[in-house]
Amino acid sequence: MLSIRSIMSRGRNDAIITVRAQRETGPDHGRQKEVTMCRNLSNFALIFFFLALSGFIFLLRNIQTVENWKCHTVSAIYQLQSRIQSSFIPVNLPTFYNNRTFCAHLGQKPSAEDELEERYLLDSIAWPGPPPRSTPPTLRQTSDPVHSLFAILPTKEGREWHVGDQLEVLVQMHDFQGRPKHYGGDFILARLHTPELGASVAGKVLDHRNGFYSALFPLLWVGSAQVEVTLVHSSEAVVVLRRLREERPDRVFFKSLFRQGFLSETTVCNMCLPPDQQPLCNYTDLYTGEPWYCYKPKMLSCDTRINHAKGGYLKHLITNREALLFQSGVNIKVHIHASGADRINVLPPRKVDVESSSVKPDAIKLAPSGYYYEDSWRALAGVTMRQFNESSAITQCLRNKVINMYGDSTVRQWFEYLIALVPELKEFNLHSPKNVGPFMAVDSTHNILLKYRCHGPPIRFSTVTASELRYVSNELDGLAGGSDTIVVLSIWAHFSTFPVEVYIRRLRHIRRAVLRLLDRAPGTTVVIRSANLQALDQEVSLFNSDWFSLQLDEVLRAMFKGLNVQLVDAWQMSSAHHLPHALHPPPVIVKNMIDVLLSHVCPEKKKSQET
Repeated sequence: MLSIRSIMSRGRNDAIITVRAQRETGPDHGRQKEVTMCRNLSNFALIFFFLALSGFIFLLRNIQTVENWKCHTVSAIYQLQSRIQSSFIPVNLPTFYNNRTFCAHLGQKPSAEDELEERYLLDSIAWPGPPPRSTPPTLRQTSDPVHSLFAILPTKEGREWHVGDQLEVLVQMHDFQGRPKHYGGDFILARLHTPELGASVAGKVLDHRNGFYSALFPLLWVGSAQVEVTLVHSSEAVVVLRRLREERPDRVFFKSLFRQGFLSETTVCNMCLPPDQQPLCNYTDLYTGEPWYCYKPKMLSCDTRINHAKGGYLKHLITNREALLFQSGVNIKVHIHASGADRINVLPPRKVDVESSSVKPDAIKLAPSGYYYEDSWRALAGVTMRQFNESSAITQCLRNKVINMYGDSTVRQWFEYLIALVPELKEFNLHSPKNVGPFMAVDSTHNILLKYRCHGPPIRFSTVTASELRYVSNELDGLAGGSDTIVVLSIWAHFSTFPVEVYIRRLRHIRRAVLRLLDRAPGTTVVIRSANLQALDQEVSLFNSDWFSLQLDEVLRAMFKGLNVQLVDAWQMSSAHHLPHALHPPPVIVKNMIDVLLSHVCPEKKKSQET
């Protein structure tokens, strides 16, 4: 058989011969011209037939290959197609309307009792703001940490402090023009620390709503102690964050791949999508009523959904003037300086009678959950701390236990810490995607099973198989529970872009599942990890600001208060420590968190009294 190149070469030579013949013989030889043209046409027809036949054979081979693929195998062609779609096909993002927080009201209608609780929780986290203005403030009119200052207030006895006293610091905020501010709403952190002792404690900040703030600290150790006050966000910046939370729940968007045979499409997904723009696929959970939607593919059905993934972050959400409120090193996490001394010397406890030494109710309300000393966390209430410095101690504590971890990457960090520290815990290969899970580790010698699974959407992981998307409350309902079962929950970081009502609804479902678990198996240990502080710049602030996390954290504590669950106070543990804030705290902080967890699982045994 002639090759395509030889056929094309032959056709080209015939054409040249024909042109030469025309030039030599002139127009009188029309019949020879017709014969030559027919021969050329037949040659080209042969070429086209050969190409069409080759393409048909190629298509048949690929169709046969596609039919032989198993469901769990993703071909390189599909991966390439998915990448091309994600990179080059414009994503039709939903259009959200200002002042319409319909996202919060999707899902099952709450009962009257639930609505009452929701109003109480929203009122409890209400944040003071600037007075109404006819025009937005300029940067010069907003809080400036450089012009602001704080002062250490003396005690009733003068400038003498003892262990057991309370230190009060007064903060006064000024704007960039140096003028005192006369309203509140600034987000301020405070801590007291002694680097030489590895000692530190987070302060309680009270907003007096007139430009003044009080930071209160319990004095817990002897020696020199330094006050540190930090402006996280100005009150004007908080106004922008609050508006974004209510009006732009789409600022982090998600996507799903739909596939059937050799056809695939990718569409935008979210907890709330405007129903009047495109047909929707409804993936609302049948048991909890938690809503989730994707735009329906144009060619495929809703039941061909393959996976879930983070789509991306929207840009240009704020004006140029508003962007000035979020400047690293200017008004995001900048220290406020003292007007005088920023240190005190703490003396040993005073000798007082029992009656006068009784703890005041206000002091209990303002007391932190713990503090660091020699870089070790010391809890002030709820648990007697134990140090699990050796892997053998952890193994002994977890012997014959099943540890179920559910949530985001901050609890996955605990899973990774334990399997790295305890050599007997061998991770079982479930062929799960890296950083996504589910994961499982086993110590067969000591009968320990450690598991991790991410919570259901919204989850901003790279790609999660749709069949692996599980809601925590449903997973809890599948546990038998008992004294050999430990449940660890961490659900907060992925809810910062949604109205608080969405988070309240999710926690309500989890709380009910926890209560059902404790009813059928009272010996089950349930531990909840709170939110923690993280590094902020302008971009991170608009999506994951510590202000969002603080509000969610307060809701979490309120909703589980009084229940037989234990709290690992990651907020204060990250706020008090001297290391920089990070979404995934450094190992020294994680080690202390694990110590708190294990202190709840394996409490210190009380020594029998000698008779």
